[in-house]
Amino acid sequence: MKRRGKISKAIHRIYIALIMLFLYSPIAVLILFSFNAGESRGKFAGFSLRWYKDLVNRDALLGSFRNTLIVAAIASVVATLIGTYAAIVIHKMPGIMRNSTIKVANIPMLNAEIVTGIAFMLFFGAISVPLGFSTILIAHITFNVPYVILSVLPKLRQLNKSTYEAALDLGATPAMAFRKIVLPDILPGIISGLLIAFTLSLDDFIISYFTAGAAFKTLSVEINTLTKRRIPLSVNALSTIIMIVVFVILVINNLRKRPNGNKALIKERSA
Repeated sequence: MKRRGKISKAIHRIYIALIMLFLYSPIAVLILFSFNAGESRGKFAGFSLRWYKDLVNRDALLGSFRNTLIVAAIASVVATLIGTYAAIVIHKMPGIMRNSTIKVANIPMLNAEIVTGIAFMLFFGAISVPLGFSTILIAHITFNVPYVILSVLPKLRQLNKSTYEAALDLGATPAMAFRKIVLPDILPGIISGLLIAFTLSLDDFIISYFTAGAAFKTLSVEINTLTKRRIPLSVNALSTIIMIVVFVILVINNLRKRPNGNKALIKERSA
């Protein structure tokens, strides 16, 4: 039995290792070739910062990256505010109405992005709104809201209603009770929703392609344009920088959560 258990563990570890290898090998190759001294995408000619230096001169690429960051930052913040308030309202609804509203709110997540993108394009065309920054921003806010709702609702379900009601009985205003009692408990869900919304906006191509227009390009749309010619390895350099920044943000977020988790564990054990 012990031998079978060891074999089973070994198989599981090999399986996980193969999955990790499959997932991260393309990223490792992308990072490696961002330091390639040559221009080939299939032959590594030695380490060099050539493409990082070349990135400085790529005005179109950097401009599209700046546009992407602006859209992602604004869309994620606005979607988080709207989604958090919507989650609170949904949480207070009666059971049947709450479940129905959640199902309707989940439709944009289940819908194909190409359908959503075309729908937005036709909608803006029907109301005679020219495609550009405002249209892509509205589209990104709209498709991000359901993800924020999905992140905040579980935290609201975990709330102890009696604590909030006790604060009201002790003379606190609803706003003060929300700020002191509810907000700290749902804050992890809000931050998770914000990060998800920012990442989705940063990564989106299909909806951006149909709603950005010709004058405003995000990074994904600009890279799609470059595929019609030859993609420079400076794209690898920019992608590497983005991945490092995202990785640092995730590490900081996890480190921020860990002390809270340890405190909760200590309280449970002491009780």
